[in-house]
Amino acid sequence: MSRREPKTGQRGKRRWWGHRGQLDDAAAQDQAVLGAVLGPAAIETGPRQLHVGDGFTATLIITGYPSEVGMAWLDPLLSWPGRLDVVQHIEPIPSATAARRLRTQRARLESNRRADAEKGRLADPVTEAAAEDAADLADRVARGASRMFRVGHYLCVHAPTEEELVEAVADVRAAAASVLLDTQPATWRQLQGWLSTLPVATDLLRMRRVFDTDALAASFPLASADLPAPLPGEGVPAGGVLYGVNIASNGVVWWDRWNQDNHNSVVLARSGAGKSYLVKLETLRSLYDGVQVSIIDPEDEYLRLCDAVGGTAIQLGMPGIRVNPFDIPPGEQRPDGLQRRAMFLHTLVAVLLGEQPPPAERSALDRAINATYATAGITNDPATWNRPAPLLRDLSATLESSDLAAAQNLAARLSPWTEGSFKDLFDGPTTFRPRGHLVVWSTRQLADELRGPGMLLALDAIWRDVDVPTGRADGIGSRRLVVVDEAWTLLREGEGAKFLYRLAKAARKRRAGVAVITQDAADLLGSELGQAVIANAATQILMRQAPQAIDLIADTFALTAGEARMLLAAGRGEALLLAGAHRVAFQTVASAREHQLCAGLADLLDDTDF
Repeated sequence: MSRREPKTGQRGKRRWWGHRGQLDDAAAQDQAVLGAVLGPAAIETGPRQLHVGDGFTATLIITGYPSEVGMAWLDPLLSWPGRLDVVQHIEPIPSATAARRLRTQRARLESNRRADAEKGRLADPVTEAAAEDAADLADRVARGASRMFRVGHYLCVHAPTEEELVEAVADVRAAAASVLLDTQPATWRQLQGWLSTLPVATDLLRMRRVFDTDALAASFPLASADLPAPLPGEGVPAGGVLYGVNIASNGVVWWDRWNQDNHNSVVLARSGAGKSYLVKLETLRSLYDGVQVSIIDPEDEYLRLCDAVGGTAIQLGMPGIRVNPFDIPPGEQRPDGLQRRAMFLHTLVAVLLGEQPPPAERSALDRAINATYATAGITNDPATWNRPAPLLRDLSATLESSDLAAAQNLAARLSPWTEGSFKDLFDGPTTFRPRGHLVVWSTRQLADELRGPGMLLALDAIWRDVDVPTGRADGIGSRRLVVVDEAWTLLREGEGAKFLYRLAKAARKRRAGVAVITQDAADLLGSELGQAVIANAATQILMRQAPQAIDLIADTFALTAGEARMLLAAGRGEALLLAGAHRVAFQTVASAREHQLCAGLADLLDDTDF
C-alpha cells in the first residue's frame, strides 16, 4: 500500500501494517516494499462497499443465529461458488467474568418471572426457556465442563465489478438465510470490515455474540460432515469398500475396516431397517478386494449371493449334513491342540444344556473327554491326531459307563443330542470340508433348540480354518471376514457369548475381522460380554432403532440428541457410522445387479423393475 494516498485512510493502514516503535531505515524500506507487493494500489470507500485495487468488496456481519444447528452448518457459505471470505473471531471470556454475568442474567430473568407471578400474568415461554438455559450454562461453567467466548462472524464478498458485487451479496445473504443466519451490511464501516477479514487477527467491527463451548464447536467453520481425506502429499490408500453416500453432503462414504485399530464391526438395527442388505453389499464388495468371507446365515438370506459368486453353501440340518465337534483341525501342530478341543467341548456341552454344568458334572465331563479320545487312540502326541475322531455318542457312552452319579446324570441330560430327536447333526463323522472364497453356513433348517449349538459349531469350524492355516496357496496371508448375522441367537447363551467374545479379541492378530449383526439391542447391550464385543469393534454402524431402545443405545454409543433423533426417523438403508472420532450418516447405494443379489426376495417381488 502506498504512503502517498492519505485520502484512503493512510493512518488506519499504517496502524495495521506499520511497525510499532522506531524503525531503522532498512526496516522501513523493507516494509514499504512489502506493502507495495502485498497491498492494493488504492482503496476507495463507500457506504456499503469498497473499491480495492481492481475489484470490489462488501463486508456482511452475521447478527442472528438459529436456536439449534447441526454439524458443518456453515457449509452453504463455505461451498458458495464465488469468492467469499468467511472469518471467525474468538475471544475467551474469563471464567470468573462469565460466572458473574450469568449470575446477573439469571437474577434479571428470575425477577421478571416473579413480577409476572405477582401480577397474575401467565408465564412467558421465552423467559422460562431463557432462565432454564442460563441455569444449565451456569452449572456447566461452574463445574468446568464449558467455557464462554465472544465470537464474531464476518463475510467478505469479492467481485470484479460493482454490478456483480450487488448480485453476489444478494446470493450470499440468501445462502446465509437458508441456514437461518441473519446478515447485515457493515454500513459506513466497510474499511473496518475489510480489515477485520484479513489474516491479521484484528477485529475492528466488534460485532460479537457470546457462545459456550458446545455452540462454538458446532459453529467452527472447518468442520465437515465427510470422513477425513488424505493429507496433502499422501496417496489415496488402497482397499476399503463403498458404504454409501453421505446424507449431509452427498459425498462418498468409503471405509476400510482393515486400516482400523481392529477389524471387527457391529451392526445394530431394528427389523426391516436394511442391515442385512448393507452387510451383503459389504460382503460382495469385500470379495472384489480379495477378502475371504464366511457367513453364519440363520434365514437363508445369503444363499442367492453365494450361488451368484460361486461360493459354498452348507445347510446345517439338511439330511446327510453332520458336524463332529471332536475333529482336530487338519494341520494342527501346536502341542496343546488336544486340550483346545477339550475346552471347546466343554463350551459346546454348556450350550447344549443351556447352562454351565455343576462342578461335579464338569469334572466328570473333563475326565470323560480325555478317556473318549484315548479310546479312539488319540493322545497328546500330534502323530495320533490324524486318526478318526470319536463322536458325541461315544462321549455319552463313556459317561454312562462311569461309576460316578454325576457322570451318569450328565449322560442322561445329553441323551437328546446323542440318541434322541436332535442327534442327526452330531450322529457321524463330518461330511464336508468348507472351501472357497465365500462360505455360507445356513442354520435355517435346524430346530430352534439347535440354532445356538449350530451357530457355535459353524463359528468353531470357521475359526479352526482361520486359526490353523491349511497351507493352501489361496489361504496364506488372506484377509478373512467372519459375519455372524442375527447374533442374538448366540449372545443369549452365556458360553456362546464368551466364545464370540474370544474370537473378537483374537481376530486381529490373524488378519481376520468379526462382523456382529443383531436386531435385539437388549441382548447385545444388556450384558458385560455384549458390551465387551462392542468395545472390541472399531467399526460401529447403527441403523433405525425402536423408541424403547434408543435411550440405552444413546448412552452406550454416546450419541448426541440429533443423532438419536436421526436413528428414530431413519429410512431403510440409512445408517450412522461410528468409528472413533469419525461420525457420518450415510445412505446405502448399490448398482442394479448388486441390488438383485442383496435385496430380500420380498423386496424384489415388489420391485417392478425386477
